[in-house]
Amino acid sequence: MTTTLRPAEPLQQQADGTRSRRYQVCVNSRPVGEIRLGTSPSLGASVARILTLRIAEPDRRRGRGTVAALAAEEVARGWGCTHIEIVVPAGAEAVLRLVDVLGYTLRNRGMGKRLGATPPALPPGSHARPMTPAEYDAWEEYESERYARDWIELGVPEAVARAKSRRDHETLLPHGLGTEDMLFSVLEHEGTRVGTLWVALQDAEAFVFDVETDTAHRGRGHGRTLMLLAERQALAAGRSVLALNVFAGNAPAERLYESLGYETTQRAFSKPLL
Repeated sequence: MTTTLRPAEPLQQQADGTRSRRYQVCVNSRPVGEIRLGTSPSLGASVARILTLRIAEPDRRRGRGTVAALAAEEVARGWGCTHIEIVVPAGAEAVLRLVDVLGYTLRNRGMGKRLGATPPALPPGSHARPMTPAEYDAWEEYESERYARDWIELGVPEAVARAKSRRDHETLLPHGLGTEDMLFSVLEHEGTRVGTLWVALQDAEAFVFDVETDTAHRGRGHGRTLMLLAERQALAAGRSVLALNVFAGNAPAERLYESLGYETTQRAFSKPLL
């Protein structure tokens, strides 16, 4: 039996510059499912994304999804893409097995925590203050470079990674330190600066965009204190859920978040199109 993709709509051009298209997954011309392929809004036209992949129940566990995903890779190559990605929600074990078989690599994962009603206390000697304009300028320069490097180390071409860093910061922080619903804090311990925190207040939750202990003060529990500070800020702003992203390979951060009760909500995988 031959599994193929049949276009189910014209190529769609989105307002944000991305493209997408739905395809029927067919076996000997018989529709058995659907796949929707697009390009990444954050990494640009060179990165394809499998947006949805569905195989009808009677045709599952027969390799239809695997062949459909491989066919989608060929479509992406025809679009000029050099990488392809897929985001897998927590609990989708069948999709996790599929991406493993197809050679995708874990890139990052989203995590979240539902907060209690009582804000956690900070350890004795630790307190937070707002970031000053001078501190923000230094932080923004450093963070933009570090963020780009994170993507480069994950295999994203340098030009694409740097463009993403610029675009993300311009989009999220159009007014810099004064951007509405963005909280920038400096953590001090016994009068000494030990780390920084960036929390965004989104519609339904708060999101930790950046948390970092200063190099000279790592390994002393300040990362945990910064996360407790993020919880306090989220609760003070009326948000009961705190979410974050962690890049693959950052084992210390993953252990910290798991020890604080964060759970994985989704995983993002990527693969080069050779």
